[in-house]
Amino acid sequence: MAFKHTDYHYSVTLHTDDRAVVNCLRALSQISQQQGNVRIPWGGTKDVAWEKDGHQVTFRFTSASYRQGFLDLALKVLRPGLFQEVSQNDSDPVSSQSE
Repeated sequence: MAFKHTDYHYSVTLHTDDRAVVNCLRALSQISQQQGNVRIPWGGTKDVAWEKDGHQVTFRFTSASYRQGFLDLALKVLRPGLFQEVSQNDSDPVSSQSE
């Protein structure tokens, strides 16, 4: 199945003050999105955006279960307190980098 950017609309926004944690979260989001383009979930999380958004990053997935798998994996491999969940949204599509 070919996914479009708009199919990645199950989002979770996290806060962390640690740039290394952001990089770890990017990798975990890529592992958690098991179909389609596994790089889209972390689109828009570049360091510049993280700084601009007050150390918050939003990851987007094609299903609520992939989003939950991402959160479960992050809690499993990262030490408690390194990040906090800010919000979740089931209707928050990612925009294409070309848009």
